[in-house]
Amino acid sequence: MDSPAARRAGNVLLIDLDAVVQNWRAVAARVAPAECAAVVKADAYGLGAVPVAKALWRAGARTFFVAELEAGVRLRAALPEARLVVLHGIPAGTEGDLADNGLIPVANTLGDLERWRAKAAALGRPLPVIGHIDTGMNRIGLEAAELDRLAADPAGLLRGLTVQAWMSHLACADHPDNPMTAAQLGRFRAALARLPTAPASLSNSAGIFHGRDYHFDLVRPGIALHGGNPTPWQDNPMRPVVRLLGRILQVRHVDAPMTVGYDATHRVQGPGTVVGFSIGYADGYPWAASGKGVARIEGYPAPVIGRVSMDLLTVDASAVPPEHLHEGGWVEVIGPWRSVDQVALEGGTISYEVLTRLGSRYHRVYLGSQ
Repeated sequence: MDSPAARRAGNVLLIDLDAVVQNWRAVAARVAPAECAAVVKADAYGLGAVPVAKALWRAGARTFFVAELEAGVRLRAALPEARLVVLHGIPAGTEGDLADNGLIPVANTLGDLERWRAKAAALGRPLPVIGHIDTGMNRIGLEAAELDRLAADPAGLLRGLTVQAWMSHLACADHPDNPMTAAQLGRFRAALARLPTAPASLSNSAGIFHGRDYHFDLVRPGIALHGGNPTPWQDNPMRPVVRLLGRILQVRHVDAPMTVGYDATHRVQGPGTVVGFSIGYADGYPWAASGKGVARIEGYPAPVIGRVSMDLLTVDASAVPPEHLHEGGWVEVIGPWRSVDQVALEGGTISYEVLTRLGSRYHRVYLGSQ
């Protein structure tokens, strides 16, 4: 916080790597003897894939999932021995990059399998793959007709390939009463019975908390590791990971009938203090959270008022002792007392979006397991 980079920054994002590690260990203990992987796609949900994955590797994680090839290449340079899985398949022309970097692609179509078989034949060695079976998401993954073809000729369609796992993805695990989750479990088991034996993986963060029937051999937590609530039907069982602070730019004394911000949506009711600080929707703070929620200044509550601007946010600091209000001080908008899930709720979105939209203007400070 006192480095030259921090002094130049308008905002600071504190990332607790020890909390990430503790979250992974808690999930790993819950699902043992199944393996607990780590999903670090979208740059580890906006927190930095390399530092997050390196901390988890030191803690014992060995399998990491990313979305696209380039993320896998970057992470390979940091973790030369890890098992790195790329979720977005095998686009034509990328086979060499995947093989050269020792990445395991997820085959979402028979076309993916065909291209990967051809690469294995060209190299004269088997290549690892994970097969993605669609059990109801209807997004990506082997659809029913492709599954039928694969089940009818696994030796041919998997020639030269080593199946590391069969996987699927739950669509409604955030809603424990939705019958689709159990239906997908049944479809997944039926598909596995038709395919060559290999480890199986079904559960995302929320699915893990549906019980041991959903764990199989490998689970894929993402939001749970990064501090969001994987069980929105109950209190968050995970440790918070991020604190977000914006630098105070100005302290203003106001009185009725003044207004604050765009469209004059906030009307001052009496004498008070308004603080403007350098966080806005360009930094990933939801515009829809305008006038909602309560920030903190030195532990004192400061309600958010007015519109969220591109680069600025305002709070009512009337309850904050004057000695704590000064230019260059800090307003904390996410922390243990106001979670990323709460900010998401106020903004009409989800914690995944809030985390992944945290912008490049934040000075990131990593705490703990370096």
